[in-house]
Amino acid sequence: MSDSIAENARVLVVDDERNMRKLIETDLRLRGIMSHACGSASEAFEAIQKSDYDVVLTDVRMPGTSGLQLCEQLSQIRPDIPIIVMTAFGSLETAISAMRSGAYDFIVKPIEMDLLSITLRRAIEKRRLSDQVKLLKSTWDYRTAFGDVLGHSPAMRALYEKLQQVAASEAAVLITGESGTGKELIARSIHAHSRRAKQPFVAVNCAALSETLLESELFGHVKGAFTDARGERRGLFLEANGGILLLDEMGEMPMSMQAKLLRSLEERRVRPVGSDKELAFDVRVLTATNRDLEAAVADGQFREDLYYRINVIGIELPPLRSRGVDILRLAEHFVERFSTAENKPVTGLADGVAEKLLSYSWPGNVRELRNAMERAVALTRYDKVTVLDLPERIQNFSASTVFIGGLDPSELVSLDEIERRYINHVLEACAGNQTQAARILGLDRKTIYRKIRKDLPED
Repeated sequence: MSDSIAENARVLVVDDERNMRKLIETDLRLRGIMSHACGSASEAFEAIQKSDYDVVLTDVRMPGTSGLQLCEQLSQIRPDIPIIVMTAFGSLETAISAMRSGAYDFIVKPIEMDLLSITLRRAIEKRRLSDQVKLLKSTWDYRTAFGDVLGHSPAMRALYEKLQQVAASEAAVLITGESGTGKELIARSIHAHSRRAKQPFVAVNCAALSETLLESELFGHVKGAFTDARGERRGLFLEANGGILLLDEMGEMPMSMQAKLLRSLEERRVRPVGSDKELAFDVRVLTATNRDLEAAVADGQFREDLYYRINVIGIELPPLRSRGVDILRLAEHFVERFSTAENKPVTGLADGVAEKLLSYSWPGNVRELRNAMERAVALTRYDKVTVLDLPERIQNFSASTVFIGGLDPSELVSLDEIERRYINHVLEACAGNQTQAARILGLDRKTIYRKIRKDLPED
């Protein structure tokens, strides 16, 4: 058996004859194949529950559960594992019975080890091909099902599985994650694959409006309700009727507005500003925030009853820096998209770019990566994005030295200096947006402003 096929292959040998088990184990070991042997079907089931095997090699006649019964039961619970049946009775009837029971192949005793090696090789190739097809199919399903929600890291695969369940539900969903991780994109994916897909998807940024305007935006108002209310306005709950309403930046909603929202969610009715009438709605509400709402509840900054109302199902989006090679897949995806938009023949990433992208901390997450690739495609003069096409903060970033300094004691810096450098780094990544930077850093805007002011030269 070739090294490439045998590499990391594991075979489970099941035979009640100890000498036969030892003979097969020894021969497989000499051929570079790992194996584990057991003397009964019950031991085999126990072994399969504890570990994964590429092939099961079992005798037909054993006390208790026979090899054919083992084959039949195993093919139902683990159809991905090829089973080879060994028999001392090489009749056509036995072979047919084995195949009907789910066996991949059978081999006659006394065993010719070279023939067994060839049969095992074919079975292992089948298992590995099956695994590859399954992986490709799942990747294609995710790409076609969730559009721009890209990635194949373990965190994203878990997210895809959860999204499929969430989309089929009617429960309220709270989407959390750092700024730029794609919370609205996730909400749109849930809408697109829900029973409400043909109905409206409406989103509102709760942090962008004052309390008065937010109430009017959500619930609507009647003519004359306030100074500028020159006519009636349907609120977003009614605009989204039958569909999905996303309340983004939910953590920024004022406490008094939280109470009004909770009442509407519980009663499934809204009262437009200035009206004494309540209007029913049929809307699935999704919420999103980059704040820790549990901590906000503990600090008295967010209503506990509203928190449990909106957080029936929680989805936490991983930061880009934790997603490994997803960074490169996303970068290549954005290069392809923007090269098409710019009508430029940019085909990928040049040498050295991958290392820069993987070593960078991405405080702005996917949004920052998208921006960096759009800039790079627009500026590059080559057929691939080069290191020099990247923003300077990414070109010059080094996780080991940018904030802390080098290994030479003379290069080490104080904690204040580390803080100053990182604040400036986040501000640059956020294009100077102090509000966004404050959320990433876990500070309020006043603290950010004070720390920036401290670094400015005095007049």
